[in-house]
Amino acid sequence: MTIAVCIKWVNYSGPVESDTPDERFAGFSFADQAALEWALRIAENSSDEVLVLTAGPVGAEAVLRDALSRGAHRAVRIDIDLTSDSSVIARNLVGAMSQPRMVWCGDYSNDRGSGSVPSFIAADLNIDQALGLVALELPENANASFAAVRRLDGGRREQLLISGSAVLSVEGSTVRLRRASLKNTMSASKQEIQVITATGGRMDTPALRPYRPRPRVTLAPIGLTALERVKHITDTSSSKGHGETVHAEPSAAATLILESLRKWGYLP
Repeated sequence: MTIAVCIKWVNYSGPVESDTPDERFAGFSFADQAALEWALRIAENSSDEVLVLTAGPVGAEAVLRDALSRGAHRAVRIDIDLTSDSSVIARNLVGAMSQPRMVWCGDYSNDRGSGSVPSFIAADLNIDQALGLVALELPENANASFAAVRRLDGGRREQLLISGSAVLSVEGSTVRLRRASLKNTMSASKQEIQVITATGGRMDTPALRPYRPRPRVTLAPIGLTALERVKHITDTSSSKGHGETVHAEPSAAATLILESLRKWGYLP
């Protein structure tokens, strides 16, 4: 079986919004490093191989070779524009995995990423997901279930028991990535990296505009002549408030509510 690890090539310095990271200062985040370390630890206690993947230009192969030097078995680069939509990137990553046993990801990247790729991967693979993990307890048996703690909004925590195939995203504080030996570093520099051309292309970003409420269809003004209808529209002497107290049976009250909403233009 295969354990997949998805890492992202990002800037360590310079503008985080840059679409072309400077290769001299680019790498992968602490969260992605933690994801790689957890995958390597599971592989040590099983016969699984660790497949590391990234999406980006040729320069992104540097992080793949770094991962290979730490113990990963194979590496795949998806040749795709870094500004592509997260769903497109996830779809191409899934196409290169071929039904992995587990998928490990960092919960967010250094370039203010949305952190949505793990969710898209889980949806495309149709497997469980456990995102935002802050603590894990791996068992000696790599095939057994293991406990994890997930971060929730408002400082809350959720305890999970993970079993079977799943997509997991972890924070960088959960574990520290092992160092690479000189021998492995030299070997990784010569190892072949599979390159797959992305499909689907970049999704067009929809045009953004200020919020505009949908138009409401209101009843026509009352009056036989044009002057009476204009007076009805511009009348300021009567109260415009919609407050009204009515005592009625439930069915009659529901009918009155629907009629009022239709009169005010909220219902067709």
